[in-house]
Amino acid sequence: MGTKWKETEQTEGNDGDASQQDSASIADVSVEVATVDHTLQKLRRMYRKTRRRPKGLKRLWAYLLNVPHITIIITAVLFVVVVITWSLLWVFVFRRESYSGAYFAGMFRVANVEFIPEYRQAESHEFVSMATTIQHVVSSVYKMSSVARLYKQAVISDLSNNNKGGVLVHFWMVFIVPQLKTTAMCEQCIEAILRDSIHTSLKNRSSVGYLLGLPVDMDSILINGVQRSDYSSNTAGGGSTSDSQCVDKLYANLPEVSVPLNVYSSWGGVNCHVKLTSLAGSLIRLTVTSFLIEPTDCVNDGLTVYDALLPMRGRILHRLCAPVSSSFSIVSTSNVMLLSFRMTSGNKSFKGHFEAIAEEICMSQIETKSEPDISGQIYSPFYPSLLPPQCSCSWTFKTPNSNLGIAVQFQNYVLKQKDMKGCNDGWWKVNEVIFCGMYVGYDTVFRIPNHSPEIEFRCSSQNSAQPFQASYTSYNISQPCPEGQFLCTTGLCVKKSRLCDGVDDCQDESDEDFCSRPTVTCGTKSPPHPLLVCNGEMDCTDGADEINCTQETSCSAISYQCRSGSCILKKNAKCDDFPDCRDNSDEKDCACGRQSPFKKVGFTTGLDRIVGGVNSVEGEWPWQVSLHFAGSLYCGASVLSSDWLISAAHCFSKERLSDPRYWSAHLGMLTQGSAKHVAEIQRIVVHEYYNAYTFDYDIALLQLKKPWPPSLRPLVQPVCLPPSSHTVTDRHRCLVTGWGYRSEEDKVLPSVLQKAEVSVMSQTECKKSYGPISPRMLCAGLPSGERDACRGDSGGPLSCQASDGGRWFLIGIVSWGSGCGRPNLPGVYTRVTKFTSWIHSHIS
Repeated sequence: MGTKWKETEQTEGNDGDASQQDSASIADVSVEVATVDHTLQKLRRMYRKTRRRPKGLKRLWAYLLNVPHITIIITAVLFVVVVITWSLLWVFVFRRESYSGAYFAGMFRVANVEFIPEYRQAESHEFVSMATTIQHVVSSVYKMSSVARLYKQAVISDLSNNNKGGVLVHFWMVFIVPQLKTTAMCEQCIEAILRDSIHTSLKNRSSVGYLLGLPVDMDSILINGVQRSDYSSNTAGGGSTSDSQCVDKLYANLPEVSVPLNVYSSWGGVNCHVKLTSLAGSLIRLTVTSFLIEPTDCVNDGLTVYDALLPMRGRILHRLCAPVSSSFSIVSTSNVMLLSFRMTSGNKSFKGHFEAIAEEICMSQIETKSEPDISGQIYSPFYPSLLPPQCSCSWTFKTPNSNLGIAVQFQNYVLKQKDMKGCNDGWWKVNEVIFCGMYVGYDTVFRIPNHSPEIEFRCSSQNSAQPFQASYTSYNISQPCPEGQFLCTTGLCVKKSRLCDGVDDCQDESDEDFCSRPTVTCGTKSPPHPLLVCNGEMDCTDGADEINCTQETSCSAISYQCRSGSCILKKNAKCDDFPDCRDNSDEKDCACGRQSPFKKVGFTTGLDRIVGGVNSVEGEWPWQVSLHFAGSLYCGASVLSSDWLISAAHCFSKERLSDPRYWSAHLGMLTQGSAKHVAEIQRIVVHEYYNAYTFDYDIALLQLKKPWPPSLRPLVQPVCLPPSSHTVTDRHRCLVTGWGYRSEEDKVLPSVLQKAEVSVMSQTECKKSYGPISPRMLCAGLPSGERDACRGDSGGPLSCQASDGGRWFLIGIVSWGSGCGRPNLPGVYTRVTKFTSWIHSHIS
């Protein structure tokens, strides 16, 4: 500034006095400022001499507290924080979300396009050209849609010929989806975008429209969400890769010619996808000869058969999760099929073959004879193969005269008039009346009081279903059963002499309904009622009803069958510490049903009540199991053996609930969280006839991954499994146990295992409360409703003691009921005696 001022002074030196005065005054100011600066510097030097100079950290701290330095430091710290925060957000939020893929498998039919053989080869020029065209159309649709920013790519997987003409397209779609937008990626939404993009004409009333110029059949569109592993494994290409994945293609070009299909897992795990195709106009029949795997509910080993060339959930035909020893067949609904194998290492294998078969025309006109003992047979479509999801049959009958109707006898199948619910196991129309078919564990007879009925059947299951075989005959409409026989509601005819004999001859207890309590006839010529003979209770004062109980008799549901096949009169012969069978088989396998002697008297009573129950004590119910789903109590169960548990089917009815990986079994536990052993579940076996609407056949078995150690005895041990002849009356001591809620309104589960003593009711009393119930159910409780099971107890045991000091038998499994502890509405349990053979067939 001084230099510039000097130049100004020289140029303006000849100006007037005013200018000189101005220059002087400015110089005075400059001198004055210089003098002040000099004075401040002297004072600062004097001040520094008078104070001690800081050393070390104090000196550094003083330096940092300088105002300019603080500003710089704060700015630097804020910058570092922002950089670190942004980096963390990018790594853990934005970057993760940007790489969250949503995968879909889809299919549709391109109409008015001729299929050529070259389309089967993904490397051919023809395939690449057609696939590129279709891929461009699909991509254009989604790039113009509401999910355009999320769409990544479409991949055409397969082009196949189709029984309806044209080309069947199988494709993958990939979306990059932030987690906050996952709800927008529902498969129905993605499918709706494709459907809404098709322009159809109202003139021709056809389902074929145009998708950006491509003729597409709207009815053929199906899109399912899939796992990333499905996408990656199916797009790996042909041959075997390092992780034992493979995608193979096989073609059946000749009808009725078997193409062998064998898969082995001897040298390592297998994750294989085999695509089967047959000539146009045909179907595929896959025959499974054998399948050797470890049963794990398809978690580790399994085979899924799809009615498509991609693993689409909506096109599952059948799943095999257990070994197969007897041959059976599966039929597709078109000329494509996908086999998805999963086999871990070991000596595991699949053996079978497939072939192209013609579509079956199932239609018959049948004339019957007048004699009722002359019968014929009708079969389900493709019998004995499993029923495909889409099939139909029709039969037209004609009897010799108008007095005769048609009686159709089914095995393990029943027809019931359709209600508001859909038909899951077969749709039937009989003379314009709609019926639904259901699979059951007994024979039925369906009678049509018409001399020329028409019967139409359609498959209605989403997956392959069991085939059926039925015999037909004519019958007298005015007298359905012969003289001296009783007509059951199942349609069967039984002798009237067998009414109210304690044996369920009708298979639905209609011959035992509303029977009075058997009268005691002692000292007369007529023998005591069969139910009173050798039932363990002395009904006659002289004990005549309890003598000769080891005498062999004809086998029935109320007689005990020895292992040799002979039957004795004694009903509760199993494990009563008295050998009754000649081969002593009634006293074998009796390490069960004994309570632990290690009891703590201080816990015999309690105030934590479960609908009238009290606290149990340590070791009192060593077969009681607490089943936890995803870490929380969900159901109960009972120990059957070292590696098998028994519970209720409804605990595992939903798709996620059927996955054993989410379940754990807590054994030897009195208080929640204090289990002596926690076991993982390997397999869940739900009864094949379980009905989710009626709770019929509400029983399931659970196989543990590893047996519980024998060292846990006696705090963990099995409950005794009753034979089919085992009888329980209101005189027997029965208790229901569990950790369920103490009342309907309760919102807190008890921590200590609860027990409540209840009385088993007769079926007649049970039906007075609930109306028609299944013979596979029983009621237990009190008329006042003071003691009952509740939510959380499902699948747990109803244990009954055979005699004072005797063993405890599993008589019931907590199933359902109207509320909890309501008067005259007892709890309903699965009747275990009806399932003894079924249980042994799985756990033996």
